[in-house]
Amino acid sequence: MTQVPDFISLNGPDNAGKTIHLARLAGRWDGFQPLGSVHEHDPEPWARVAAGDYARWWFETSTTVELTEMLLAGHAKRAAARESGRTGLLDRGLPMLLAVATATCVVKDGLTVSEASKTVTGVAGSRSVAPETSVLLFPSLDAERSYAITSAREGRPWTGIYPAYQKTLHAVLLHQAEHGPYNAVVDCENRSLDDVHAEVIAHLDLSQSTGGSPR
Repeated sequence: MTQVPDFISLNGPDNAGKTIHLARLAGRWDGFQPLGSVHEHDPEPWARVAAGDYARWWFETSTTVELTEMLLAGHAKRAAARESGRTGLLDRGLPMLLAVATATCVVKDGLTVSEASKTVTGVAGSRSVAPETSVLLFPSLDAERSYAITSAREGRPWTGIYPAYQKTLHAVLLHQAEHGPYNAVVDCENRSLDDVHAEVIAHLDLSQSTGGSPR
């Protein structure tokens, strides 16, 4: 890669290390522009649903169309915030947003991962989206072990429907990893942060584009 892309996204389940590695990336080069999550760029609808019972809205009363459209609207506004000539760093890119909507659809509507994926893809349609280089960080390539690792890192038990959602999300992400929406998949199991970050950098091929070592 002779030039860095317009967008780089780090993706993965909760507690996979996305925030840490995005911060490290941002510190490598002034040309990176941290853009955060979709909620930050389209706050009004998210504040509105969060004002009530957020979990009930997410897992019971919202429709797959409504949730997917909200995620995609925020993604579009986030992309529009990128400054010309800079590379936007995304906390969860498009593949991850579709995974979130898919996992929610599975636990809410009782569909299989394949059925829910087709539903969400149908909602997303062929709308124009900015291309991104996407990396999936996975605590373990075994879905059950991955869930166990991330739930332990939470520091408190997940309750209600959330454990089922998280387990489903891990399965959806592994399903995605097998079908190619990510530019790279990084297995983080039993590896140090430095080792994982070095692999992220290697996959992104940033050494020449950003001047090599961190600032």
